[in-house]
Amino acid sequence: MNHKNLLILLFIAFLISCNKEKSTTAEVKKITVTTIKTVNYKQLQPLLEKKDDTIYVINFWATWCAPCVKELPYFEKLGAAYSSRNVKVLLVSLDFPKQVKSKLIPFINDHKIQSEVVLLDDVNEDIWIQAIDKTWSGALPATLIYNKNKRKFYEQTFDYETLENELNQFLKP
Repeated sequence: MNHKNLLILLFIAFLISCNKEKSTTAEVKKITVTTIKTVNYKQLQPLLEKKDDTIYVINFWATWCAPCVKELPYFEKLGAAYSSRNVKVLLVSLDFPKQVKSKLIPFINDHKIQSEVVLLDDVNEDIWIQAIDKTWSGALPATLIYNKNKRKFYEQTFDYETLENELNQFLKP
């Protein structure tokens, strides 16, 4: 093999190895959350009443709620597994607004939360809790699953199997 062919071969090998490194880096790339959208109930309400072909799984939670934190991975898994079937997970944080930067954002980043997260900051709890569901005592965790034809509210903790079973009730034709 002459010198020119050896250089061409080395150059091709170099390009292939660079391409592999790029794809590995892209796969490992982590999205870091730096801000969280804060909404009041009036701004949240349209997200709870959409009439399109999507099934919405809305989880009300907080970082200080141990059962909420325990079930969050199930919502993440559900969102990833069913995204191609028009399922959207929204995590509505009820954390203290003053602790967004010190607790909520670090929590989202540390736990690699991929679902959309909004902070509900509305002091009129008696109004919005009853508006979301008349049976809701205000306890966490709580979840609303709905589509344009059906709506169901859960004031309970989920394991993945139970959450998936409830979602499947909405996926049936």
